[in-house]
Order: sequence, then structure tokens, then C-alpha cells
Amino acid sequence: MKNHKNTMLIAIIMLTATLTMNAQNQIFSIHADYVKPSMESEYVEISKAFVAECKKHNLQNADWTQLRLDNGTYITFEAIPNMAALDVDVFAPLVEKMGAEKFSALFDRYAKCYDRHGSYIITRIENLTYMPEGAIAAQEGQNYRKYHYLYVTPSTSKMIAEKMKAIKELYAKKGSKEYYRVYHSGFGTLGEFFLVVISAKDELSYAKQSEENEAVIGDEGKKLLDDLFKNISRYDPITGYVLPTLSYNTKK
Repeated sequence: MKNHKNTMLIAIIMLTATLTMNAQNQIFSIHADYVKPSMESEYVEISKAFVAECKKHNLQNADWTQLRLDNGTYITFEAIPNMAALDVDVFAPLVEKMGAEKFSALFDRYAKCYDRHGSYIITRIENLTYMPEGAIAAQEGQNYRKYHYLYVTPSTSKMIAEKMKAIKELYAKKGSKEYYRVYHSGFGTLGEFFLVVISAKDELSYAKQSEENEAVIGDEGKKLLDDLFKNISRYDPITGYVLPTLSYNTKK
């Protein structure tokens, strides 16, 4: 049984290797807190206090963005150079400066805000991402996010990637102004998916942007998108907002 499990793991890695094992692709560490509705204000207060401590003590080598999904989930994501970075405790200097007792007390308060949380890895796939001016997650003045989760199976993953590549090529040919980033699920996720993320100023701006894009890509684009959706196993759209006051960037 153990050998069988190892064989299955190797097979899964090989199936996704052509997507994720590219030097240009960016890996992200994701942490999700499923915050209780009654504890959201407390969670935000704690997060602000934690960011304040990081700024006060000038925490280095730590940059993260926090956002809230419309289902109450709070997501913290951080770009990492490789998987080995997960073994580095970036908060060790902060614990030393704050004091272990004060640091632990702050995180004990967090624990009361949710019954479940977890971490996983996703990778931004550059050759599927459409951002002619450069693939960046943080876009000034565009804190609204629309997340399109496209679930696939091991047998359809490569085929879906090819269809998404064709869509990107059409967007480029038509000069679409609806830019997007594409991520692929990795370690720690249950189920394989592609995640398409679109940024906008707000919900109205997103709707206007989408409507204008439909006109730009026309029937050709509609056919490609229809074909894509016919071949995925599940589609989950969700909205969210980046929370700059709960995010942190290292002060150089």
C-alpha cells in the first residue's frame, strides 16, 4: 500500500510538472482563516495590531497581502522563492523583539476567531496569464477581486491549459483591456484547479470591464470560452477585496 501511494504521488507530480515547474512561474504561500461572522471585528482588530508590531519592530523578509472573500474567509498570500522558504521562520526576529509571551498572547486571540484554518501552495502560470504590462498581483487603486475557480481532473488538466492558452492569444490579438492572472493549485489543495483572478476598482468597474471585453473578443472569444467551460468539472466564482491596512510590506 505504501509503495502504491508513493507511485500515485509521483504520477500526480509528473502530470502537473509541465505547468508549475517553470523558472518564470511564481510560487505563492496561501493561508486561509475561516473567520466566524461574530468574530470578524475582533479578527480585524488583532490583524491591525499585528501589522503595527511588525512595523514598529521593522520586520524584514516578510511581505504579505491580506484580503477578504465575500464568504467571510480571510486570505493571506505571500510570494516565496521556492518550497524551502516554508521552513524559514520569518517571525523569529519579531518574537525576540516583542517577547515570546506577548507574541503568543496575540496569536491566542486569533485562535478564538475561527474553528478552522489552513495553508496551501499555488503557482502563477506566466504563459497563461494575460498582463501585457507585467504580471503583478497588487495594482494600485484596484482592490476589488473576482476569482474564477476552474476545477479540472488529472485527465483534463493539460487540455484545459491548452484551451486557456488559446484564449490568452486571442485576448492579445484583440488588444483586450481585461487583464488577468492564472494560478494552478499545488501542495495542500484538495482537488486540482486553475484560478483566474481579475482586478478592478469595484464591482461596477468590473461589470463594465467585462461587458466591454465581450464586445472586443466577439463571437470568436465566446466560442473559446464556451468550449472551456464545457470541459471543466466544476466552476466556482467568488469575489473579494484586498485589505491594505491588514497587509505588510518590508520597509527597506
